[in-house]
Amino acid sequence: MIREVFMPALSSTMTEGKIVSWVKSAGDKVEKGETVVVVESDKADMDVESFYEGYLAIIMVPAGEVAPVGAAIALVAETEAEIAEAQKQGTAAPAAAAPVAAAPPVAATTSSPGLQQNVSRQNGRSVVSPRARKLAKELKVDLNAIKGSGPHGRIVAEDVEAAAGKAQPAVVQQLVTVPAALAPAAPAPAPAAAKPAPQAVPAMAMTGQTVPMNALQNAVVRNMAVSLTVPCFRVGYTITTDNLDKLYKQIKSKGVTMTALLSKAVAVTLQKHPLLNACYVESAIQYRADINVAVAVAMEGGGLITPVLQNADRLDIYSLSRTWKDLVDRARTKQLKPDEYSTGTFTLSNLGMFGVDKFDAILPPNQGSILAIGSSRPQVVANEEGLMGVKRQMQVNITCDHRVIYGADAASFLQDLAKLIETNPQSLTL
Repeated sequence: MIREVFMPALSSTMTEGKIVSWVKSAGDKVEKGETVVVVESDKADMDVESFYEGYLAIIMVPAGEVAPVGAAIALVAETEAEIAEAQKQGTAAPAAAAPVAAAPPVAATTSSPGLQQNVSRQNGRSVVSPRARKLAKELKVDLNAIKGSGPHGRIVAEDVEAAAGKAQPAVVQQLVTVPAALAPAAPAPAPAAAKPAPQAVPAMAMTGQTVPMNALQNAVVRNMAVSLTVPCFRVGYTITTDNLDKLYKQIKSKGVTMTALLSKAVAVTLQKHPLLNACYVESAIQYRADINVAVAVAMEGGGLITPVLQNADRLDIYSLSRTWKDLVDRARTKQLKPDEYSTGTFTLSNLGMFGVDKFDAILPPNQGSILAIGSSRPQVVANEEGLMGVKRQMQVNITCDHRVIYGADAASFLQDLAKLIETNPQSLTL
């Protein structure tokens, strides 16, 4: 029997995918649940596993090319004798002509049970990242003896390196999470070592060139186009940061980042202003149960992504900082799972580290607010007695959806945020 391998829908907005690399070659033996190809979705590279056992007879969409969701990208023959027949069939029927409707139902939505593979345990076995599996095989480490330090107990590469007693390699290979849409029902065997993913777009384009956008940049374009339909307004505020800067210097050595401090301050303030954490949904206001602070991160090669600090108001500042570091590291190697970049309820965009005084941010889809943060600078100011002095201040501008939030709501939120940062930042460490 000859079966098709389809381009999966790895996110709810994905309409097409780009083949980053084929882990298996034509003629290779393929086990059920084994990784055969790495696909680039909107914001991450995902390992795609085979539903079938057999032989990869023919690759219909080579690395570097794009295929619509639901299109056949390869054929798997059940026996070696069927390989030649499958190759003829694949040559006669180009993958691009495959209808989207032909895709298996499980690949049609990211809400399928397969999404839980990366955040749960399978038959008593911990979930392992592909890179960790590869390292474990190379270093001869027993994965069953390792306790994962990643999200939800996931075993990551650092856990394997620690178990092997080796330092982290200087060069981090770009590997990704198990695909949501193609998770097998049975526990997957350790995948074969993935081939290095080719660089899609050069980091520096030559003058005069026209360089096509990558999937992440196209996703940003779609999101920004949606934002143009939302009636927005902006409110600015000046916040004195002397006490916050002093606190940061005291706890920086413990791994605390300024991003974590600002995220925590915003999350705590949002507890008092649930409307700023809400969003508009079809003639109604949806109040969120959780406070998930998304923070914009620029990606090398173009585009940006917003890793999400989930339940930021409930985490202590040290856990929040560790979580943020892990999210950024995995974001820059395209290893984030969809719920780690798409579940934000409020967004921060911080250009202060570039010396930017102030700027306006564009409202992300399905959110009511985004806060743009400028740099903290020494300023000559007058106190209430009229005496001059120097204080460190930063400019923040909030962009809000006017269908949900009004000027007084935004101003009240900024006032409480400033009060927390200026008078009681120590409370962020409690």
